[in-house]
Amino acid sequence: MGKVIIDDNNVNVRLDKALANILIDKSRNYIESLLDDKLITVNGKFEKPSYKVKLNDVIEYEEKSLNLDIEAEDLDLDIVYEDDYVAVINKPKGMSVHPGAGVNEGTLVNGLLYELDSLSTINGVIRPGIVHRIDKDTTGLLMIAKNDIASKSLTEQLKKHECNRIYHALVYGVIAETKGRINAPIGRDPNDRKKMAVVKDGKEAITNFKVLKRFKEFTYIECKLETGRTHQIRVHLEYIGHPLVGDRVYGRRKVIGDSGQFLHAKTIGFKHPKTQEWMEFDSELPDYFKEFMDNLE
Repeated sequence: MGKVIIDDNNVNVRLDKALANILIDKSRNYIESLLDDKLITVNGKFEKPSYKVKLNDVIEYEEKSLNLDIEAEDLDLDIVYEDDYVAVINKPKGMSVHPGAGVNEGTLVNGLLYELDSLSTINGVIRPGIVHRIDKDTTGLLMIAKNDIASKSLTEQLKKHECNRIYHALVYGVIAETKGRINAPIGRDPNDRKKMAVVKDGKEAITNFKVLKRFKEFTYIECKLETGRTHQIRVHLEYIGHPLVGDRVYGRRKVIGDSGQFLHAKTIGFKHPKTQEWMEFDSELPDYFKEFMDNLE
């Protein structure tokens, strides 16, 4: 069972459109089918697709894909840390975080089911333990909730921007500033609903960056998130004219290499759900990332 609470960005919008805006990993047809099959409730009641949502409306939906048989797979996950409440995983490139349309194996969730003895069930059977995501071709650290107490705590910390999330990225062009702050709202691209974009009525999105090293045609930077919008770093860097190297969606038409975008979730910090102790983890850049920069020297 999934749950959505309507915020200021979707007030007075049709129910079907509001869900399409929020559940960006779901197709419009899929959302319509959930409505047709009465698998969506608003404040505990069934509403028509044309229902205009109100602030703080609680929308709950039952995933049709809950019947998926997700098998545990030995994917040799890089487990950086694990205790009875949380785990921290260093995700490789090319691995989706959880099953989705047409993808039912080889995901991080498949590997977690094999490696860990328990996972939170709050987010349903296709997203057990998942409290946040990174893109398939982004590498790096993810927090995993092993029980519902941990899931609620980590989700609340993310919501209140209390986690420390630092990414390293390689971008096109030479950034003149030593550091900067990108404050630009992000929403669905009006011309392509599979993409995100900086749009006037989007959700608040803030990315801080600082330059780590400059090359002749590229810049190596650190990005620290204040918010966690979908594709936030990728969209923001394109917005300021310095898209990620290797990004096939938001980058330059001529893509360098076949490794996906050069974006790595390097550091993750959070309060332990049980002890409230601050925990922070760091990870090395993947080999392809380091080797590419070595060749730029």
